[in-house]
Amino acid sequence: MSTPPNGPARSLLSRPAIFFSILLSLVLYVPSAGAVPSFSRQTGFPCSSCHTTPPELTPLGRIFKLSGYTLAGTGMSKIEKKRQGKETGLELLATLPLSVFFETSFTSTNKPQPGLQNGSFEFPQDVSLFLAGEWSTHVGSFVQFTYDAQDDHFTWDNTDIRYANSGKFLGKDLMYGITFNNNPTLEDLWNSTPAFGFPFVSNDFAPSPSAAVLVNGSLAQDVAGAGGYGMWDNHFYLDATLYRSDHIGAAQPFDGAGYPINIQGVAPYWRFAVQDTMGNNYIEVGTYGMHVKSTPNFVTAALSDGYDSYTDVAADFQFDRTIPQLQNDVLSVRGTYIHENSSLNGTFNQGGSDFVNHHLNTVQANVEYHRGNRYSGAFGWFNTTGTADPTLFAAGTPISGSTTGSPNSDGYLLNLSWWPAQNIDVAAQYTGYLKFDGGGTNYDGSGRNASDNNTLYLLARFLF
Repeated sequence: MSTPPNGPARSLLSRPAIFFSILLSLVLYVPSAGAVPSFSRQTGFPCSSCHTTPPELTPLGRIFKLSGYTLAGTGMSKIEKKRQGKETGLELLATLPLSVFFETSFTSTNKPQPGLQNGSFEFPQDVSLFLAGEWSTHVGSFVQFTYDAQDDHFTWDNTDIRYANSGKFLGKDLMYGITFNNNPTLEDLWNSTPAFGFPFVSNDFAPSPSAAVLVNGSLAQDVAGAGGYGMWDNHFYLDATLYRSDHIGAAQPFDGAGYPINIQGVAPYWRFAVQDTMGNNYIEVGTYGMHVKSTPNFVTAALSDGYDSYTDVAADFQFDRTIPQLQNDVLSVRGTYIHENSSLNGTFNQGGSDFVNHHLNTVQANVEYHRGNRYSGAFGWFNTTGTADPTLFAAGTPISGSTTGSPNSDGYLLNLSWWPAQNIDVAAQYTGYLKFDGGGTNYDGSGRNASDNNTLYLLARFLF
């Protein structure tokens, strides 16, 4: 759930009665539209109360996520019992909080990949089942299982299970909780960090650059984490989570064979952010990062080879401006910068790199205009630079090879989305590359140019 704040959120939280009366009046004015529908069925609110367009969260959407996908933190739990007679000690929703989305798409690259069909129509691209909503008064979840048509099977996808509560600290409101999740940054409240960041839709087979920092999705669904978080005075947010490797499909306990990341000990993830609302303007600035110590391809047998060590440190911001004169249209600007230092002793000693110390820098930024809850247009820019290493980023492979051994890539995205109803999304997205895996022309040594990977992606998504 995600959308920009459009009012004095701090005062609303500190005065629950006023917050709820204003919230109900807001619901009356929002056009009917949608998000993960089980959340809407649970709360009785339209999806547009928590999203500008999914997954972009509004102030209420952030509060709902802070509250563990329940309304317990605000005192509005829908499943609080009227206890009569003997207490059962069990509080449950009347129906299971289930939702489904179905995606079908068309993808075409500027130049076909060698020997492969271009202009592919996928029906479906994927189908996801969500267990998303309140389990009990203070416990809720966002659990996603996805059928991938490319692999023709279901697999475990993004998962965030939370306990949440609220209280006072130093005389100010404190919302706090515990999270169990499988994707660093999935627990975040903003759309400036990777898990729910731009682009909000993506194809599943067009070429993408080889180099990526770990915290930018490289560990998604390959780890299991537990941590705690808190929002104090509706301004200051702190989160800390510890992760271990959890390879989906591997026998337990696993030996790590074939996995480039096998976390030794625990990998800490941290997040700190400050938010404020000033009239029709909302801003968040923050930092996040992660440290991972890993043995590549083996759990213990490679100890003589040494460890790989990664430290990612990032900064991010999100700015939203609501425009009341234009039916509360919203202009959003977001960005993140991630710097990764790595010491690849294990990879080097296994012959996987030419030297030990490397770095990567990633910049991602986007600006998006929301016309009500039905239309949005966005422009995004991305850039990755780092240490050249002809063995780590090897040549000789069409499309994914690099003749320069460089990880440098940059490009842009254009996206147009139309939500004719809150639970139907029709989107067109174009990705253009100026540089791909270190070059603009013949970057792979097989005659392929960066612009050959430019991609047109058309999507229809249905949520119910």
